[in-house]
Amino acid sequence: MTKTKNLRAKYNEEVKAALKEKFGYANDMMIPKLSKIVINMGVGEASHNSKIAESIQSQLTKIAGQHAVITKAKKSIASYKLREGMPVGAMATLRGERMYDFLQKLICIILPRIRDFRGISAKSFDGRGNYTLGLKEQSLFPEISYEEVDLVKGMNISIITTANTDDEARELLRLLGMPFKGLK
Repeated sequence: MTKTKNLRAKYNEEVKAALKEKFGYANDMMIPKLSKIVINMGVGEASHNSKIAESIQSQLTKIAGQHAVITKAKKSIASYKLREGMPVGAMATLRGERMYDFLQKLICIILPRIRDFRGISAKSFDGRGNYTLGLKEQSLFPEISYEEVDLVKGMNISIITTANTDDEARELLRLLGMPFKGLK
């Protein structure tokens, strides 16, 4: 049985050289790399029921492999019956080895489990080399059993890179194995 190559080792051995050759960087410090991955689950109902916020936090902690933080409202909005300081979701920021492990799990396990999956959009870049991906339910992750899901919620996964342009970031993620629609 062959062991799959760690994503960080793949980046250091293959991706850096390919990016340097394609974009002609003068030195190795200019080569884009992953900076962090932010996983965010926003739950509006959590402001009225604290048990929902705690269950979302525990599920996100299992998914991320580290403690998730409950996010609170920054200001009051009367039409949503929301007061400053009320819980509105949960988030986790991954760096280092956990970031690479999560990205590998996302590429190899989670995305193929999506029904009728044909690739992810290559247009979800923000103009500064960061990519955001939305998932519709947390039960795609093997850490979450279907019985413990009391509320099906989606999540945003933001992949933050040091790339200056979207093209550099797109090529970085493509070389790491991200299955973009229409790119080879």
